[in-house]
Amino acid sequence: MSHNLVTMVGAVPRLWKRAILVGFDICALSFALWASFALRHGNWLPPNTVEQFLAIGTAPLVSIPIFVRFGLYRAVIRYLPERALWTIVQAISLSTACWVVLVFLSELAGRMVVPRSVPIIYWAVAILIVGGSRFLAKSLLWSTKRSGRQQPIAIYGAGEAGVQLANALRRHGSQFIVGFLDDQPSLQGRDLAGIRVFPPSAMPMLAEQYGVQEVILSISTLAPAERQRIVAEIGRHGVKIRTLPPISDLVSGKYLISQIREIDIDELLGRSSVPADQDLLRKMIQGKTIMVTGAGGSIGSELCRLIAKWAPQRLVLFEANEYALYQIERELSGLHDLAVVPVLGSITNQSLLRRALTKDNVQVVFHAAAHKHVPLVEANVLEGIANNVLGTRSVVEASFDHGVESFVLISSDKAVRPTNVMGATKRWAELIVQQKAQEALMRGTGQRFCAVRFGNVLGSNGSVVPLFRQQIAHGGPVTITDMAMTRYFMSIHEAAELIVQAGSLSQGGDVFLLDMGEPVLIKDLAENMIRLAGLTLRDDSNPDGDIELVVTGKRPGEKMYEELFYDDNNADATLHPKIMRAARSDGANGQIDEAMGQLIAALGVENEAAARHILFKHIQ
Repeated sequence: MSHNLVTMVGAVPRLWKRAILVGFDICALSFALWASFALRHGNWLPPNTVEQFLAIGTAPLVSIPIFVRFGLYRAVIRYLPERALWTIVQAISLSTACWVVLVFLSELAGRMVVPRSVPIIYWAVAILIVGGSRFLAKSLLWSTKRSGRQQPIAIYGAGEAGVQLANALRRHGSQFIVGFLDDQPSLQGRDLAGIRVFPPSAMPMLAEQYGVQEVILSISTLAPAERQRIVAEIGRHGVKIRTLPPISDLVSGKYLISQIREIDIDELLGRSSVPADQDLLRKMIQGKTIMVTGAGGSIGSELCRLIAKWAPQRLVLFEANEYALYQIERELSGLHDLAVVPVLGSITNQSLLRRALTKDNVQVVFHAAAHKHVPLVEANVLEGIANNVLGTRSVVEASFDHGVESFVLISSDKAVRPTNVMGATKRWAELIVQQKAQEALMRGTGQRFCAVRFGNVLGSNGSVVPLFRQQIAHGGPVTITDMAMTRYFMSIHEAAELIVQAGSLSQGGDVFLLDMGEPVLIKDLAENMIRLAGLTLRDDSNPDGDIELVVTGKRPGEKMYEELFYDDNNADATLHPKIMRAARSDGANGQIDEAMGQLIAALGVENEAAARHILFKHIQ
């Protein structure tokens, strides 16, 4: 019975629903004023004088226009948010004040006399009847369970994709579509598929009057800059934003509710993606035995996932962290036709490296193992140098002696004019690789040694993204070191693809530079993540926001900005538009054997000051 009643009420045209509400409010306000007089005089007789009828009739006459202005007839009762009660109180308070002014003027004209307590009683009774009736109707006609299933949402984009999405959501029945949002003035104010199209500026009204807490972007082909603008414009109202996947990932004309997903932060970086060159990937991986050091780390594990898709003969996972190795080995072992060999150990253990390379006859090595967290390496200089410099030398020498075909070092933009120990160790690693490449060239072994240099990877271990996400989940504050600090960013998947393709392009001794796009303000990254979480930024212009940004100051060895080049003009194009090759003179310092001996000696006596001095002295 109740379900049929809900269906019947829902089928009533929107205009008729508003007319019914207006009629109810006229009767309710008239009754409220008559009841106020009756409570004041203790006399419940019907009004019987012209003055009484005039006083009671003016209440709805004054109130209804004010109710319209406050949007009481735009809200859908089914999705009436609790905060709408405050709007009702404001509207009735203002209408009561206006009615009192009108009564005062009438008293001056000698038309009527109203006791001073009547407006106060009227105000309370009107709130009880008008507000209570709406929430009672919501409670009776739509149970908590049903309203919990059907959430009010808005769709950004009133094009064909938006209409198809709206129809799919209606069929699914889990969400109520309040309206479309669209920038085109020609569409605004129109009804598409029975749904009103609003300008984006109407978002505050939709959130307040309809309780909209989620917006779905139906335009899957938005440019990153435009997507970032929309997220900033809509997200500042504290609503959650989701999106459709690219149209190529959807069946033509069919939208599945499960395909609506959260917006990834990397979609807002303003980067233009380039499809991977399949031939370069195949040439580097297919049918070969490949070893990845640091296989359990963020970059290493993504490299392993990519390699696994291209049918290698065998994949050797070399990792010092037992749990990380267990995780990636377990994940990859579930794939068919993939031979996975887990090797637990440190890259400083040269005998273990040689055994692993020889036992499985490794042909390609991706060297991702390193200590990468700048403040931690700065606080543990000797361990950072031992792992990143001596460990790299061990991997390079073992790979060279074993006769691997290709060796790819995963380097960092922090290796350019380094100001911290981590960046300096990465520059040393690049020089070690370049030196070994020269040796391979002189001996005519045909082996290729190269390094790939790039910036920060979103979501990697030690990245600011997981930190910001954790801080937002705990209610803030979100901490940044400086409002003007910038960094280069790319997604883990894109980085892995470019690393493999760069290795395929290697001629030996190369330092490849990945096109990272434009640097991103860390402040903007944090603000976007706050908006994507459906929260608002708390600052001077919005003191009631959800999450605050706090500046903590630069950490030891931290740069305000990072560089990919020693000289912006000192790079050559390759066959891939996102991969550049640094000229051979790009900061190389030639022979480092003597400096390596000094560095090993300083580590042997645990002289941190001397090790740091040697580390920075021999790099440019």
